[in-house]
Amino acid sequence: MHIEQHSLVNEFPEHRERLHALKLKDLHFARMVDAYHELDQAIVRAEDGVELLGSEALEDLKKQRLALKDSIYARLTGGGCGGHSCSCGGGI
Repeated sequence: MHIEQHSLVNEFPEHRERLHALKLKDLHFARMVDAYHELDQAIVRAEDGVELLGSEALEDLKKQRLALKDSIYARLTGGGCGGHSCSCGGGI
């Protein structure tokens, strides 16, 4: 079974150019995007059955991906890093 990936370009097609520009000029933003893609790939591998992961662990990965997505969206739309303390994990 094919599991849909949640690439940021698919999630935010209207922000494609800004996403690219921020990745080039902002190292922290680029790290958030990289972390998001790594989480997305881990989730897809688990959902495809390539890697075994318990349901709680999978849900935790999905929550982490959602928090990063929220932070990335906030930066794309000029709202800083989530409008509160950064939920991207700080040291990413």
